[in-house]
Amino acid sequence: MEHHVEELLNEMTLDEKLGQLTQSRGGRSKDLNSLVDDEQKALVRQGRIGSYLHVAGAEFLTELQRLAVKESRLGIPLLFGLDVVHGYRTIFPVPLAAACSWDPDAVEQAARLAAEEATAAGVNWTFAPMVDVARDPRWGRIVEGAGEDPYLGAVMAAAQVRGYQGERLSDPNSLLACPKHFVAYGAGVGGRDYDSADVSPRTLAEVYLPPFRAAVQAGAGSLMTAFNDIAGIPMTAHQSLLQEVLRDRWGFSGLVVSDWNAIDELRAHGVAGDRAAAGALALRAGVDMDMVSGIYEQDLGRLVETGQLPTAVVDAAVRRVLRVKHWLGLFEDPFRYGNTAREQRVILSQSHVAFAREIAGKSIVLLKNDGDLLPLDKNIENLALIGPLADDRKAPLGSWKALGQPDDVVSLRAGILAAVGPNTEVQAAAGCDLDGDSTAGFAEAERLAKAADAVVLVLGEDDDMSGEARSRSRLELPGVQRQLAERVLALKKPTVVVLMGGRPLAIPWLAEQAPVLVETWLLGVQMGSAVADVLFGDVNPSGKLVTTFPVGVGQVPIFYGHRNTGRPASTDPSKDSARYIDAPIQPVFPFGHGLSYTTFNYADLEVTPPEVDAGDIVQVRCTVTNRGKRAGDEVVQLYARDPVASVAQPVQKLVGFHRLRLQPGEAATLTFNLPVEMLGYYDAEMSYRVEPGEFRVAIGASSADVRLDGSFRLREEVRDQGEPGSVFSRVDVTKNSAETPPLDSDAKLQP
Repeated sequence: MEHHVEELLNEMTLDEKLGQLTQSRGGRSKDLNSLVDDEQKALVRQGRIGSYLHVAGAEFLTELQRLAVKESRLGIPLLFGLDVVHGYRTIFPVPLAAACSWDPDAVEQAARLAAEEATAAGVNWTFAPMVDVARDPRWGRIVEGAGEDPYLGAVMAAAQVRGYQGERLSDPNSLLACPKHFVAYGAGVGGRDYDSADVSPRTLAEVYLPPFRAAVQAGAGSLMTAFNDIAGIPMTAHQSLLQEVLRDRWGFSGLVVSDWNAIDELRAHGVAGDRAAAGALALRAGVDMDMVSGIYEQDLGRLVETGQLPTAVVDAAVRRVLRVKHWLGLFEDPFRYGNTAREQRVILSQSHVAFAREIAGKSIVLLKNDGDLLPLDKNIENLALIGPLADDRKAPLGSWKALGQPDDVVSLRAGILAAVGPNTEVQAAAGCDLDGDSTAGFAEAERLAKAADAVVLVLGEDDDMSGEARSRSRLELPGVQRQLAERVLALKKPTVVVLMGGRPLAIPWLAEQAPVLVETWLLGVQMGSAVADVLFGDVNPSGKLVTTFPVGVGQVPIFYGHRNTGRPASTDPSKDSARYIDAPIQPVFPFGHGLSYTTFNYADLEVTPPEVDAGDIVQVRCTVTNRGKRAGDEVVQLYARDPVASVAQPVQKLVGFHRLRLQPGEAATLTFNLPVEMLGYYDAEMSYRVEPGEFRVAIGASSADVRLDGSFRLREEVRDQGEPGSVFSRVDVTKNSAETPPLDSDAKLQP
């Protein structure tokens, strides 16, 4: 490979080199391939384009690749990129929802199936996964990530990279992953997209970098820079993070691509006076490929020819692009991607759609179930389905839906109709528009609710209210949806509120007044089927929140892993503490929260050994038993804390989790194998260390529902071992024989 890369480099003209560093628009996100005209094809023949984005389709891309390899001077193949974020044509739950499954194997499988579909259609590069930690729900792109926790985010990042890329990048169904957006994009001021991120080096290292570290360690072949600046240095020109951290410290050898037009936007940031200066800044910083601005290809030649930009800088970037094309096997067989027969066979295949339903069911979070109202009886006589999203087939696709089509989607109404008995009457009414102020539909909604035996009220946001450039300054239900809920809930009918959307909403009134709350997010093509599975008890809900639900926007940003202050928050109004005078300090629903139709008992905590040294592994053991009458999955969560350290530590830090399936009466012993080096932090000199002393550990069903706690001691200091995102805990499970479960309140939930 290296010999061939150098041979090509020696033969290439400067224009051809800069062409390899150029990614051109092949179309628009809603009109793929539409911009590949005769002028573009001429540039391909001249070797002046290295990659396209917003292109797809086996037949179209095979012909475009033929132009590159058969009609250009050097025959260098093209990279074809597309935002395959949560599916190609078979759309799976949005990433925020999928993370609520706490099932990295399922998340990896979703990425694998997406890769199979995309590669069959000729795509060989995806701009995913998005691994930004997001602690501000105003930010629209919270929908694309795994929520607020760096450890969970790191696990999910690695899982998706493995899923997209498969066992070998050279396999014809391997899709080049591109973790984004490097780095701290989720920390934008005010929750605004594209805005500045003014984070400390410690927060950057301990919160925002770990998922990227995990993605690199998992073998990601490319990476995308973020739009934001960090303390005044735009990431597209951030040489210290791109070179010293990403390449030198982490050993990343893949290609780095800018985000859309971000190189040209260095002028708007105020760090470059013209296009050429912006391009030189980005290329020197380590951005190998320019997404759509055209600056590298159009403006850098003059700088190289006059000696203002060294040829060696250009050559280093070209080498990385050519290596990635080698890794994908494109020089060996440039037509390995894109096969019309495979395209027809795998896209929306029965097995893919079945898995979409399975992972969607795992992603649903039961927030509240007063009186065990759920599951509903399939033979209920009259069911009212109310809400502006109840029959929507577009919203479940979410943002960045690739080739997903509304016609592929099972709406909530369709899913319920397919689930209920033949004698059940389901009557539906929108009640109001999603984001309007008209109450004209309230009367019809009330009429149906009054006549019903139970009501399913579907509220929230659609696919266009979250995603890129979809930040919101308010987190309440849009439009008059709350008023609709007030009118329906006032009827005192058994009412299940189903929440849809791509962010946690501020719903304290609804959380108090609604007897049942189910957070479904946006679940993809099988949304209606998966929600019906949960509502009627075919699937026992098991999702857990990966982001905190605030009382109101005034609490934002809010997250479980905060640090204590010198005056920790107190509910006593006579004490001056870190609280509000007009709102509680607690969230509506905490990180890790999620209910089930069964009950789980935690017991027998054991922490061994009680004292450890550097390099040791602490074993934290417990027994979890299903005490109910239904089989169910429990997400067992392990948290740790260093109570006394030279730098103040978070009150809790997730260090392990396991999704456990138990039959009624069945028990399992879980052993968390916790490497000591996971428990460190960056000291005042920004050196990673684990200080000796006591460490607390806690096991529970959420960050606020701790069932067991214990401690151990570290005898000696640990330095320069591990780094957040590079070391994970491992869980061993031993199933015990099932016992006859006691008759408890769960008994009536039997189907």
